[in-house]
Amino acid sequence: MQTSFTETQLKDPALTEANGILRTCVHCGFCTATCPTYLALGDELDSPRGRIYLIKDMLEKGKPATAEVTKHIDRCLSCLSCMTTCPSGVHYMHLVDQARAYIEQTYERPWAERTLRALLAAVLPNPARLRLALIGAALAKPFAWALPKQLKAMVAFAQPPMAPSPWDSPQVFPAIGQRRIRVALLTGCVQRVVNTDINEATIRLLTRHGVEVVIAPGAGCCGALTHHMGKEAQAKATAAATLKAWIAVDKETKLDAVVINTSGCGTTIKDYAHMFPGDPDAARIAFLAKDISEVIAQLGLARRVEHPRLKVAYHAACSLQHGQKVTSAPKDLLRTAGFTVLEPKDAHLCCGSAGVYNLLQPEIASQLKDWKVTALENTAPDVISAGNIGCMVQIGSGSTVPIVHTAELLDWATGGPTPRALKNRL
Repeated sequence: MQTSFTETQLKDPALTEANGILRTCVHCGFCTATCPTYLALGDELDSPRGRIYLIKDMLEKGKPATAEVTKHIDRCLSCLSCMTTCPSGVHYMHLVDQARAYIEQTYERPWAERTLRALLAAVLPNPARLRLALIGAALAKPFAWALPKQLKAMVAFAQPPMAPSPWDSPQVFPAIGQRRIRVALLTGCVQRVVNTDINEATIRLLTRHGVEVVIAPGAGCCGALTHHMGKEAQAKATAAATLKAWIAVDKETKLDAVVINTSGCGTTIKDYAHMFPGDPDAARIAFLAKDISEVIAQLGLARRVEHPRLKVAYHAACSLQHGQKVTSAPKDLLRTAGFTVLEPKDAHLCCGSAGVYNLLQPEIASQLKDWKVTALENTAPDVISAGNIGCMVQIGSGSTVPIVHTAELLDWATGGPTPRALKNRL
């Protein structure tokens, strides 16, 4: 794609990067075949290729973002399916993230929209605030019919928070038997309020495999949620604090990995070197970052214990399969653990969760959820497995099939308790 940035514009490193990404695109249109919003809406401007044209025009002109451009960029899930499909290697993720930051800086959204986004950015990365918000949302459910559609979506997704887990507090969990590796674990923001079982299962699974697990003091939000809303200052502030906490632990005794069991966070953490260019600490953590499935696959799954041989429909979270290119490890581990793994039709398509997307774009997200739930349930599974809490909440809100984290199934299969979601189903 030809571009026409001026020499003055190209002195800006961000625009230089955008220019390089834009010039990589050859207009082939392969991305349109796998873009969920294009398939749902049929509008070229809601495809990666269409959004690339909009971003190019916006950045080249250097003028404030318009309502029209903002609408189509907002509709992007950042599922990154286009990056898996693209034969030219267009780094769409960095381009659309830059566009979101530009929109945040130059476009004044309507008051209600601005307030909602500020509320989400303030509440979701903060477990204490989120806990209170979920309690309030539960009380508001009887009145959901009278709320605006976006607030209605928030109330509909709300579920009672689980009791705080002592496992999420800063501490060290020693390896069982001889220590093989030492890791830091991201406990997450939303996950440690909505489903504390995931971190507990992850810690049991890791320590059982000879892993010393450190919950680092000061490690909190990874910055992913606000980063994808274009709120760069807030995203970098929280990411920097977590980065600092992990580096402090790494300097005490070298870490072998930073383990993430929420794949949406993993994609962002693995990109810290880009978020903090020239920072060796950021590059170090990005290098160490691994999904839980990558770590267990590297260690080798321990001897299985007897458990029901369930049929598991595996949902590949976009942030895992497209963002991190982790595709086979979770499925291989589930098979090794004794489960029958079922793969749904169009597994590359997003479920519509995408961070806060299902709260900001509830109508599109609902359509994508229906597609995904139908595809998963058509495999006739006993249980659905996923590696991302957002996907679990999204799919769980539309399916009667129990959904559990992959780490919970692997923990169960190697000696842990039956996952809570399955206790009344077996």
